[in-house]
Amino acid sequence: MRALVLIASLLLTVPAAAQEKSIRFLLAYPPGASSDILTRLLADRMRASLGVATIVENKPGAAGIVGTEAAKGAAPDGGTLLLSPLAPMVAFPHSHGSAVRYDPFKDFDPVAHITDFQLALVVNAALPATTLGDYVVLVKKDPKAGDYASAAAGSLPHYTGVMLAKAAGLEMTHVPYKGTAPALQALVAGEVKAAIFVLADALTTVRSGKARVLAVAGAKRSPMAPEVPTFKELGYAIEASAWYALFAPAGTPKALIERYARAAIEAVRSPEMKVKLEQMGLEPTGYGPAELAKILRNDYDKWGPVIRASGFKPTQ
Repeated sequence: MRALVLIASLLLTVPAAAQEKSIRFLLAYPPGASSDILTRLLADRMRASLGVATIVENKPGAAGIVGTEAAKGAAPDGGTLLLSPLAPMVAFPHSHGSAVRYDPFKDFDPVAHITDFQLALVVNAALPATTLGDYVVLVKKDPKAGDYASAAAGSLPHYTGVMLAKAAGLEMTHVPYKGTAPALQALVAGEVKAAIFVLADALTTVRSGKARVLAVAGAKRSPMAPEVPTFKELGYAIEASAWYALFAPAGTPKALIERYARAAIEAVRSPEMKVKLEQMGLEPTGYGPAELAKILRNDYDKWGPVIRASGFKPTQ
């Protein structure tokens, strides 16, 4: 009897309306991308553990701003969660000005940090630089070798190049492309000699012998390429890991936040999910609301000066 009373009291801590409705996972990017696969994997695992129906809704537009704003406007009743990468929460409030009509701290409650993913400096295989040290020497002699590609202006790889130029005292010019595929093609064709990509996106090209990775920007080496050193190992104070995390509209009941966080962390740390995420080039983490709040604040404060130094304007 005491056990039944305890169970009943625990159920009362979660609003009945939220228990009865499905959870909508909002994603501000189109179907088919790695973020979409991640969201669907997570939603499916959380459905099984929470016993509540889950729905994934793709709401792309403005590089993630449209969907993020939609999540802000959702009712804070536990019926909506936002799966977001770092950029909409950290970079865009600095770079896009009034185009961003949400505050990552006031309009959202952190739920769980899901994965990290690494950024890497990649060079054309024909470039006479097999180490980061070689590359720095080469660019100091020939600044044209410092032209570097990324998938988009205003992206995290763009800003990572700004950090590298400052840390190494180099002249580096960012060359934006419309997506990862054309940027990789430009690197292989020699249109640019270097690029900064998400590591997972570059590995097929690297393993084909058409490019090489000189350094990764994570806090530690990537399990996907353990032979590649980090920038910090090589003496450069550059750390630029990106991430995916789960947020709820501000004001969502704390009991629900904690419940969803436990389910998300359990999902990410499960052996089956871990294998699937690593195959996608993602590094499972599984941190709760307090840890995510600290990561969000630290990254927001770190990237602000870098973005301003880049001179990037969203109309470019």
